[in-house]
Amino acid sequence: MDEALRIEDFEGFKSNQELLSLLKEKNISYTSVTDTLSYNNEIRQLQIELVKLQNYIAEKSLRVAIVFEGRDAAGKGGNIRRFMEHLNPRSSRLVALNKPTDVEKGQWYFQRYVKELPNPGEIVFFDRSWYNRAVVEPVMGFCSENQYKQFLLQVPEFEHMMYEDGVIIIKFWLSITKDEQLKRFEGRKENPLKRWKFSPVDKQGQILWDKYTHYKSEMFSKTHTAYCPWIIVKTNDKKVARLEAMRHVLSSFNYTGKENAGTTLNPDPNVVMRYYRSNINQID
Repeated sequence: MDEALRIEDFEGFKSNQELLSLLKEKNISYTSVTDTLSYNNEIRQLQIELVKLQNYIAEKSLRVAIVFEGRDAAGKGGNIRRFMEHLNPRSSRLVALNKPTDVEKGQWYFQRYVKELPNPGEIVFFDRSWYNRAVVEPVMGFCSENQYKQFLLQVPEFEHMMYEDGVIIIKFWLSITKDEQLKRFEGRKENPLKRWKFSPVDKQGQILWDKYTHYKSEMFSKTHTAYCPWIIVKTNDKKVARLEAMRHVLSSFNYTGKENAGTTLNPDPNVVMRYYRSNINQID
């Protein structure tokens, strides 16, 4: 019969390895424990590399914008929090804009996003971006058909101007299945600490799933370019998605000290992939 751990067993541990040895000695299943320890170690190593990358970006006065898009509950906020957790806040910034004001509605659509673009030496993380007009707005009826079509014509030029001016843009689409989205919605409603995340727009996520899929496919078709490609991350497993998204960003730069990384910086191609045009739907 398996032995149980007692409170006093935990008092003498000086390392994770000692904990694992005791679990093995007592014949206690520790798969979930090793998975958690492995994840914590991996994310720490990757966050160390992100700090190195941030220093490199500051030294070289690079301007980096990382865009996180995806369906509701796909994990945008969670990913960004882990990216930013140990970065210097003086040269990294989160942008999560509210709905436009009446004044902003009368401006050029991209104007309020231009103000948020990175300064030299800065990384800016966009929790949703100008791509609201590509999917959420037309699905929910928040923009006109003409505004939507104009956006699709302008956005490749907008991004090309940024690219030519030296702004480095990484566009992530976090992909989640319908069943997993429903599971996360239910979790939000049941958890009083997460209930604020569940909005009226979220409620429509499942009902309008196919409509979201249509506009998402149109967005990829019209806005995926060689100079600003879409990078798809499968996020049904949140922890794996966070690690692999970090690896993708780190693998995109030849920063100082990269060769001394304590873990692999090459993303898993089964989790992170570049969008490609196909007659078969690639993602959810």
